[in-house]
Amino acid sequence: MSAAPAERPLALVVDDEPSMRDIVTFALETQDFETCTAGSAEAAWALLQRRSVDLVVLDVMLPGLSGVELCRRIAQTSGIPVILLTALGETSRRIAGLEAGAADYVAKPFHPRELALRAAGLVRRSPLGDGQLTHGSLTVNLLTATAWVSGRRVDLTSHEFRLVAAFAGSPGETLPFRRLLLAGWGDPDLPGGRELLKTAVYRLRMKLGAAEPGAEAMIRSVRGVGYAFEPDPADGTQGGSVTEP
Repeated sequence: MSAAPAERPLALVVDDEPSMRDIVTFALETQDFETCTAGSAEAAWALLQRRSVDLVVLDVMLPGLSGVELCRRIAQTSGIPVILLTALGETSRRIAGLEAGAADYVAKPFHPRELALRAAGLVRRSPLGDGQLTHGSLTVNLLTATAWVSGRRVDLTSHEFRLVAAFAGSPGETLPFRRLLLAGWGDPDLPGGRELLKTAVYRLRMKLGAAEPGAEAMIRSVRGVGYAFEPDPADGTQGGSVTEP
């Protein structure tokens, strides 16, 4: 007897423009998502009370209740990952959305396949309903903004926590400098950002290593590209240089 087919993940697309909802739903369906839609934050919130979804793709500019406020409600009540849709110039709204708990953002205009692949990646690594991510000895709680290594609390600044959350949300991936600057400071083109990021990652590594010797090796430099998070680094490796990759 053959096994039952795996259930397809359900994505909620929230945008007040019907044409944009059509573009996003089509893109997601190419990655085997089922979709449902809403034209306002209020309608989306009501739908979330009735249905269990795996992902929300959310425009920040909505009539009535804002996309940022809806994102905050979702983050406070569930572990559902949220992708923000923003215009290129909406840096302040993008920052507000990330601070409200969004997992990722895509700037308009975007390539539908990029959005679909990011969505699929988020669903594969979606956190538990309590907002907690655990990889190797590292545990990150997205709702309480706390991190532990082997049960030891790591005292992090807000920027350091945002970086470690970005790493914990993308195990095994190389995160480019601009994406980490966006995650940590809300601006991928921050003046002097490369040096600022280098210093923050150095301090983050030192704090992880202080909690458990060798834990600093979980963050590996990828020369000229960014950093990668490897929760189970091979014995003897030190995650690359702790200065500029």
